[in-house]
Amino acid sequence: MDRRQRKIIHIDCDAFYASVEMRDNPALADKPMAVGGSADRRGVIATCNYEARAYGVRSAMASGHALKLCPDLLIVKPRFDVYRTVSREIHGIFRDYTDQIEPLSLDEAFLDVSNCEQFGGSATRIAQDIRRRVSSDLHITVSAGVAPNKFLAKIASDWRKPNGIFVITPDQVEDFVAELPVNKLHGVGKVTADKLTRLGIRTCRDLREWHKLRLVREFGSFGERLWNLAHGIDERVVQTDSRRQSMSVENTYDQDLPDLQACLAQLPALLEELERRMTRLDSSYRAGKPFVKVKFHDFTQTTLEQAGAARDLESYRLLLTSAHARGNRPVRLLGVGVRLQDLRGKHEQLDLFTALER
Repeated sequence: MDRRQRKIIHIDCDAFYASVEMRDNPALADKPMAVGGSADRRGVIATCNYEARAYGVRSAMASGHALKLCPDLLIVKPRFDVYRTVSREIHGIFRDYTDQIEPLSLDEAFLDVSNCEQFGGSATRIAQDIRRRVSSDLHITVSAGVAPNKFLAKIASDWRKPNGIFVITPDQVEDFVAELPVNKLHGVGKVTADKLTRLGIRTCRDLREWHKLRLVREFGSFGERLWNLAHGIDERVVQTDSRRQSMSVENTYDQDLPDLQACLAQLPALLEELERRMTRLDSSYRAGKPFVKVKFHDFTQTTLEQAGAARDLESYRLLLTSAHARGNRPVRLLGVGVRLQDLRGKHEQLDLFTALER
């Protein structure tokens, strides 16, 4: 199918955990509230409602800092079983339109409705009906983006948040993308965005002036991806398979780990838990590259992996030593993990929520 004929919807729940809590306890509505861990246990905000966001509270922020920004903030402990149940109900609505569903998390997913015959095949009307049903049946709101590909559908769902819908038709793609800042492009992080800015590239219109080969010379294989995105091209299909990509264990410490030696001392316990979890994997996976994740006290973080390295204590010690040197500051969180190779020739589709719970 030609890429311009595809009809992709990105659905994103609005402040999902917080919305469920406000639905189930109306006394929380219209007050700044968040779902997360308690400040006295060095907890972190999972999400917050829009009233809290007005004070500058954000996801992944330390609860203690959130309370400094908003002293009246109500922090509710998460109820993941409830969120999973609501998520299942939302996906039940999705399946009334298509079985081409790619979950990104409990609260967002891509849907390919290219072959859907309901509403005369109108992706816009399908998205409107999904939004209506989620609101009337489950009493929460979702935002929707409709576009010819995943990259644009995800941008579109954020355009009219919260509780909105935005549609990019095939004949609007070229003009819409031209004005996009390059930091909106899928896969462009701060480092790449800064490099693009230094090269005088701020919008996709600027990026289109560069030849594809020149971008490849500057950015390696990602240069071709940049060229495609700047022209509104994204051939990624909606992936209905939720197979694991990695297995990991991480821990947030009550007190910052002051130096490298303190971090290294935590490795045996983390690796013991990782090995325990690895024993649960079936024989369709093979362990690949080991990796470590370090989040410093200022919330900057780094991940380092090593192809060909063993999964023994010494290999992880070397990885952690190199990763710690990137920041050389007190550490708040440590994680260890291993990338997984899928040995199945043809993936079976896992039950969505079994995959998400892992």
